[in-house]
Amino acid sequence: MPMLTIMPSGKTVQAEVGARLLDAILASGEAIQHKCDAKAECGSCHVYIHEGRKSVSKIQRTENEKLDSIVGVSSKSRLACQTIVGAENVTVELLGFSSGF
Repeated sequence: MPMLTIMPSGKTVQAEVGARLLDAILASGEAIQHKCDAKAECGSCHVYIHEGRKSVSKIQRTENEKLDSIVGVSSKSRLACQTIVGAENVTVELLGFSSGF
């Protein structure tokens, strides 16, 4: 199982391959906003993936369109509700603000 490191707390937990990143973060006990039932409509679960980006699922059209409308997006940006954990370890940064609308 890959290890998920959650910043800024530094908490490290095991994540299941194929799990949504949002679910893995919530299962770790970390708080993350998620307002749209994982439909990529609100952008509130915007995170930065610092390590393991090549292992997670590719960005799909719906997620890409939402990311295009969010301030503060970088090449590390993903929506946790749309990102599927792969076989490699992942380091994700929870942002200190809600970046959706």
